[in-house]
Amino acid sequence: MAIISTAKLLLVICALAVLADPRQSGRTNALIAGKSTPFAVLLTLCAFALSLLWTTAPLGDALGSLAKHGKLIVIVLLMVLIRDRHEALLALAAFLLGQVFLLASSWMLFAGLHVPWASSRMALTESAVFSSYLDQGIIGAVFASICWHLRSLAPTRLAQHAMVFIAFMALLNVVAVLIGRSGHIVAIALLSVGVMWEVPKKFRAVAILVPFVLASTFFLGSSNVRERMTLAEREVQSYSAEAQTSTSSGIRLRFWQTSLQAMSAHPLMGSGVGSWSIEFNRLRRIRDPAHQDVPGNGNPHQEFLLWGVELGISGVLLLFFFMLSIARESLKMEKPCARATQSVLLALTIACLFNASIYDAQIGDFFCVVLGLLIALGSISTTASAVKTTSLGTAP
Repeated sequence: MAIISTAKLLLVICALAVLADPRQSGRTNALIAGKSTPFAVLLTLCAFALSLLWTTAPLGDALGSLAKHGKLIVIVLLMVLIRDRHEALLALAAFLLGQVFLLASSWMLFAGLHVPWASSRMALTESAVFSSYLDQGIIGAVFASICWHLRSLAPTRLAQHAMVFIAFMALLNVVAVLIGRSGHIVAIALLSVGVMWEVPKKFRAVAILVPFVLASTFFLGSSNVRERMTLAEREVQSYSAEAQTSTSSGIRLRFWQTSLQAMSAHPLMGSGVGSWSIEFNRLRRIRDPAHQDVPGNGNPHQEFLLWGVELGISGVLLLFFFMLSIARESLKMEKPCARATQSVLLALTIACLFNASIYDAQIGDFFCVVLGLLIALGSISTTASAVKTTSLGTAP
């Protein structure tokens, strides 16, 4: 976390230096002109900052929560700092090499090898290197998808084959090594859309069966997937019958139920940034005076409900607007980058249904960095193609 925080601070300083340079203003404007994502990010952060005026949270919790939401600005900063296709490819290559290191470390842990840099509490038991198996499973599925869709950008045929192999190993790591159910679901979804895109258009109607076939294959072929999905079913049944909240699914269901109650109390503007823990504890104490308070800056393990509690219905709409703005950017990109961006966006949407995957540290930083890199690459490539086409069209 110290490394991540330091890197984000340096990113902000570099971006401010660029924005402050009058010689760079024209280039910066060109990089973000006509793009809705920077506007969506800035509008979102302004809304959270404005909610400081009515938040029910202590100022320290409110500012801490605002900082956690603030990681969204990384997307815009990367769009501003990356100037051309060469820089975009170098940045993406550095990112992918980091993910290869993470993947190799996880396989080393699984093989029983000593990995001194593995700092996760789950390193020895679940082969998670730096964060939890939940985060790493989602990250691995996204990484596999990016390698597959961007394989054509590799400079040599050998490198392209290597990216395909890495994608396979990342996917295998998610379903055979890591036990995070969110990662399994994301992997099935991304593999399904990947197959759909590869299938000829005349057969795409049949592709609707792919998710069910993959889910059945993973369920029967992977003991991790089978055991975790069966456990989820038992946990949900236990919560329904006995309100059992000591399980992973039971805790989420309790959080989600109470979050909906908190939203109904402040439906239009929410209860302010950083207020989820306060509102959850308040509502739980009404029903159970012996309730043990959750700490400040908590979240309901669901991004949509978190934004809904803090900003009301407008918060949920802002989150949809943010995601739609990225989808809109992807429609203007060349096919490999468009598919990679859309896959990441699909993964983020699914992850946000089961976790606060933007708000949380590490996984949130991962999504912001990868989206910033892909949007920068896709936008620059599209602009370069348009300029080249225009030049050819006007040539004598």
